[in-house]
This record gives sequence, structure tokens and C-alpha cells, in this order.
Amino acid sequence: MPKPIPPPREEGFSTRTEVPLYWARYGKTGAPKLIVLHGGPGADHCYLLPQMLHLGERYDLVFYDQRGGGRSKTDARVPVTWQSHVEDLGALAGEFELEPLSILGYSWGAMLALLYTVEQRRNPHFVPPGRLALINPAPLTREYRRQFEAEFARRQQSPAIQALREELAKSGLRDRDPQAYRQRAFELGVAGYFSDPGKAHDLTPFRVVGRVQQSVWESLGDFDLISALKGVRVPSLVIHGRDDPIPLASSVEASRALETDLVVLDDCGHVPYVEQPARLFAALDTFLDETNPPVRS
Repeated sequence: MPKPIPPPREEGFSTRTEVPLYWARYGKTGAPKLIVLHGGPGADHCYLLPQMLHLGERYDLVFYDQRGGGRSKTDARVPVTWQSHVEDLGALAGEFELEPLSILGYSWGAMLALLYTVEQRRNPHFVPPGRLALINPAPLTREYRRQFEAEFARRQQSPAIQALREELAKSGLRDRDPQAYRQRAFELGVAGYFSDPGKAHDLTPFRVVGRVQQSVWESLGDFDLISALKGVRVPSLVIHGRDDPIPLASSVEASRALETDLVVLDDCGHVPYVEQPARLFAALDTFLDETNPPVRS
């Protein structure tokens, strides 16, 4: 079973966004602030816990459930778009006085960080990003997304994962311990993200709201975010698992466009905070130490 998640230091709902968004703060009061963007879209922040709380040893962490997911529910008649998410991030940066703005984004959250960075150049009312830590970014072009979808589907039908499904079906766990059965079924539903699907254990379950995910990807159209990054100069770090079903080439191109470092984690898929936490946090800690803003007197 997953490790228990400690209660947040503070929690509440935003007041400057178009719809109230649930937020939770962890870590050290008075430390440099770091906003953490979860993946999805249409998910919530909890599945990044408790592992990401490692960063709370030295930072004031701000998590929030993005619009349409988790505890940030929305009117189903109003589609959520990538522009909605960018506007929300800009409003939260102002509400929480996140200047200089330090962003850590995972998967779709890393893509959201890049979309915000590109849009900020056109919207001076947004707080400018001061640094970006991008973990296993979502596919950054429509073609890379097509490749990811095909590869993930292939992995989920692989003999290794089918064998794990059969093992679960024969285990009797559904009747003996329904909660443990649901937990294991969830893990096998995302096992294709792992370098070794047998290591998809002890994950914090989450739910993706399908209509939100669909509306956001539809709003992006035939996107090519890599081309839009040319000329963007923000202190950045890109981290990518070599065995991620999301093509490594997407992050290679992004790091080149940003003229920044790329850290490739071997024996790692899309979930480095579970698969390779020591190497992930070594890279993050070094980058954050080197780019910490000066302390204001």
C-alpha cells in the first residue's frame, strides 16, 4: 500500500482565479517558494505525494489541483482549455506572491510551465518565471503525442503486463481485500509508464477527469510547443527517464531550444520520483541550489 500522506501546513481555495482552486502548502515557512504543477490534465496533486515532499525540507511548497480535477471542480458545460490553465497559474502566482516565480512541473505540469513561459512574454501582467524544473515533460508536439499514445497502448498489451493482470485475477484479492484489489488494479493500469512494470507498486491512486483531459488536448490542436520555445531564456533543467513511453526526443529538442541541461535517468520510465528518487532529487537539489534567488534583506 502507498505511504500515508501527511496533512498540509495550510490549505484552502484560491480567490483570484476564475473558479476556486484547491491549494495545499507543505514544507518550511519563510523558505524560498516553489509551486509544483501536477500532471494530467484533469488529475490532482496528491499522487505526487509523499515523495515530492522531500523538497519541503528546504522549500515552501505550493501545490494545487488544476481546474477541473481533484477538489477544483468546474461546471461541466464550460470546457477547460490550456489557456484556462495558464490564466489560473498566472493568477495563483500573484495571489501567493510567488515572485521570483519558481516552477517545478511534472509531465503535463511541465508542459503547462512551458506554455505559461511562452505566454508570459505576451502578457506582462503575468509574473515572469525565474526558473523551471521540468520532470518528464508531456509530449511537446502533436507528432510526439501520437508516438506516445501508440507506445503506451503497446506496453499495456505487453506479455509482462498481461501476466500481472492474470496473476491479480487469480489471486482472490477482489473478494479477500477489495481495497487492496482496487489499489493493485490501479497500479497495473499505469504500469506501462514504468521501465519495469513489475515495479509499479505502492502508488498513490488518482483519477483523471476524462472530459477535462480531452478538452485541454483538443484546445491545443496541431501543437508544436518546441518551436515556440526558441528564444526563451529562463534558467531551466529538463529531466527525462530513458524508458519513458513519451519519446525522449521531445525533451532533447526542448532542452536544445531552451539552451539548457538535460538529465537522462537510466532504468527509469515516466515516474522517476518512484523509480529513481535518489537520482531525481540529486539533480533537482543541485539545480535548485544553483539557481536559488538571493535572500532579500
